[in-house]
Amino acid sequence: MRHDDLDDAALLAALRDQPEAFAALYRRYERPVLGYLLRRTRAPEAAADLAAETFAAALEALRRDAGPRDPAACAAWLFGIARHKLADSARRGRVEEDARRRLAMERLALTDADLERIEALTGDELVAALPADQRAAVLARIVDERDYEEIAGTLETSALVIRKRVSRGLATLRARLEEGR
Repeated sequence: MRHDDLDDAALLAALRDQPEAFAALYRRYERPVLGYLLRRTRAPEAAADLAAETFAAALEALRRDAGPRDPAACAAWLFGIARHKLADSARRGRVEEDARRRLAMERLALTDADLERIEALTGDELVAALPADQRAAVLARIVDERDYEEIAGTLETSALVIRKRVSRGLATLRARLEEGR
């Protein structure tokens, strides 16, 4: 079975009895999560460490059957983990390695080429190419970390409309990132 061809719902279902499906989840969300962390830290090494810890924590959660209940929330769930890892690292002044240690994952040694690839993930041009309504919703939700109701109030629409805009915007960004692979 080719896990990369599955949508998020089928991929999450496959993870229950096919642990190798996590690699497809990682491939699907590595660049967006890494890009998010890079935009927040402006430090490629820190972003890479935080992304590794994010995915290690996600794998642990999935093993405990504590992953997202709604497949449509898969991206939000991963970005939530990334946001928490980022906040923890800011509070402690360093990137924690607890989840990676528990999973016996070694720290990656990044080459100059790796660092250049990470720096290219800021994605500003990708976000700028989104339709204005999706761009505003994605930036408010993902970058500014505002809740849907607050964004809806600011943009004078419903939270459901904002959820759709964010979902469509993230789907568009994911598709564009996958085209660039």
